[in-house]
Amino acid sequence: MEIKDIQTIEEFQSVVTENEQILLLKHSLTCPISGSANQAFQQFREDSEIPLYRLYVQNARELSTYIANTYQIKHESPQVIQFVDGDAIWDTSHFDITADNFKKIG
Repeated sequence: MEIKDIQTIEEFQSVVTENEQILLLKHSLTCPISGSANQAFQQFREDSEIPLYRLYVQNARELSTYIANTYQIKHESPQVIQFVDGDAIWDTSHFDITADNFKKIG
């Protein structure tokens, strides 16, 4: 499954509306921990049937803040959030973003 980058609130709203389920990675371009999380996310895409999306926090601060406020999820970076039917049902961050944790999702 391809990872698609998003930057705007409008893009995000469209993605959440059009898909039953997605995984979103909030990725920092300057954090080594985020680099490792991004690698795990990229490895997961090979086996994933869930649409995968990524936002770069440096380029999409407004979207990152919108997600934190709308879904009552503390902003962290790196962070992965699973959305199902428009609701955030799971999130994890930092060293918990691993291939093993992705396998639990499907």
